[in-house]
Amino acid sequence: MLDLTPLRPLIVVPTYNEVENIDELLLGIQQHAPAADVLFVDDNSGDGTVDRIRRHQTRTPQKIHLLSRPRKLGLGTAYVAGFKWALERDYDAVQEMDADLSHNPAYLPQTLAFPQGTDVVIGSRYVAGGSTRGWSLSRRWISKFGNLYARTILGLAVRDLTGGFNAWRREVLEAVSLDNVQSEGYVFQIELKYRAARAGFSLHEIPITFVDRRRGQSKMSGQVAWEALLRVWTLRSGRARL
Repeated sequence: MLDLTPLRPLIVVPTYNEVENIDELLLGIQQHAPAADVLFVDDNSGDGTVDRIRRHQTRTPQKIHLLSRPRKLGLGTAYVAGFKWALERDYDAVQEMDADLSHNPAYLPQTLAFPQGTDVVIGSRYVAGGSTRGWSLSRRWISKFGNLYARTILGLAVRDLTGGFNAWRREVLEAVSLDNVQSEGYVFQIELKYRAARAGFSLHEIPITFVDRRRGQSKMSGQVAWEALLRVWTLRSGRARL
């Protein structure tokens, strides 16, 4: 049995040079999650992304919002800024979503439904029915290994710790000490789920198909991967402030 969709969900979308994807992304969100507002957190894009967002804002100023930052400051800090923005404005739930169309908006009704007793809903590539599309064999291997590595070290049952299509009840974000989150790359996704589990919240995975970006450039780098490897051990050792 499902709870009612929260009255005020917010979708947080970090952007950096994603002008080619904004129109299609917003069309999908408006089709599948019409009750949700959208907050773009932009890191000083130079390709017209902000102008495109503002064009949409003029049409629906109450539904589409923009938080502009002075430079590229990292995925984790973008989400923390977006989460704090949401909490200050009394949203009931916050959904993370990539701007590159890798996350299908058609899954939003499922993640924002929150099965009864669930505090975090994770769009998972690695539960039954989940998958990736358009990835090379090496990228699949690296992703699966990274999740197994983090899951084993941190002692978590979640199969997709690194995925970025997640919905959080506001109570979780209020409890996980956002000011202490230090991860910048995709390890942010691991850290926040770990913090939520340690705080006693319930995490639930639903299967999704993750599609590789069709337009624009990936933000993944070797530095991001190394950060993940090292940060997991910091969390495990207890040196991270929880």
